[in-house]
Amino acid sequence: MPETPVQLPRRLVLLGHPVSHSLSPLFQQAALDHLGIALRYEAQDVAPEALADVLRAVRTESAAGNITVPHKQAALQSCDVVTPLAQRVGAVNTFWTDADGRLHGDNTDVGGFDAAVAALLPRDLAGVRVLLLGTGGAALAVREAVRGWPQAQLLVHARRDEQAAQFAAPLGARAKAVALTPDVCADVDLVVNTTPLGLHPDDPHPLAPESLGRGTAVLDLTYRRSGTTTWVSACRARGLRADDGLRMLVEQGALAFERWFRIPAPRATMLAAIGR
Repeated sequence: MPETPVQLPRRLVLLGHPVSHSLSPLFQQAALDHLGIALRYEAQDVAPEALADVLRAVRTESAAGNITVPHKQAALQSCDVVTPLAQRVGAVNTFWTDADGRLHGDNTDVGGFDAAVAALLPRDLAGVRVLLLGTGGAALAVREAVRGWPQAQLLVHARRDEQAAQFAAPLGARAKAVALTPDVCADVDLVVNTTPLGLHPDDPHPLAPESLGRGTAVLDLTYRRSGTTTWVSACRARGLRADDGLRMLVEQGALAFERWFRIPAPRATMLAAIGR
């Protein structure tokens, strides 16, 4: 059966609640303008109870776009076609409509995370030990990325032990729930924060920088509109390789752009738009 042809979007929109803080419109519009594509990338605040109706309307508008918190998992159920990757993650963050009016869902957060790690930790990722803080929506993409790294181990910490154990279960023997003991903190290659800690300057650090080994890299998926998070700054001051979530944000957006238009995304332009 022939594949349904790609239909270029007539509208681009970010759906979330809230969305006013998002940087996606800034760098996506820069990419559109750079390539001379006459579209505006909008942000639309959608309450959870209105999401299904909005996604039904999206089909009639030949729209494409992104899904952000808190809708990524719920959006999976509203798509007509979902990629195997998004099915495994259990979340959709990128969508488009085809010429038959079907809504397609994909997940580019996994690829965005992979790219951010590659920039921070330029080494073979086989066998790395990853300490994951939090089990929310962003953590789902981290778990799926680690699944693809041969022999990598995922150590999961959450506020409740049973929550961390349940989250780790899909990776079998390659993942387990852990407490933040000195031995655990000192013996990992990468720490990833997916909790909200760091959104505000007076937030406590997700993990004390001095508890980490000198060779540990730190990736804080939280980011701020100006400057970096206090945790990233503190880790860098200790001599650790550390970065915030802005590169992952732009990389997942670039991958989404390539799903919509089937052309390479202008990553340098997108990064420059947010001062990177």
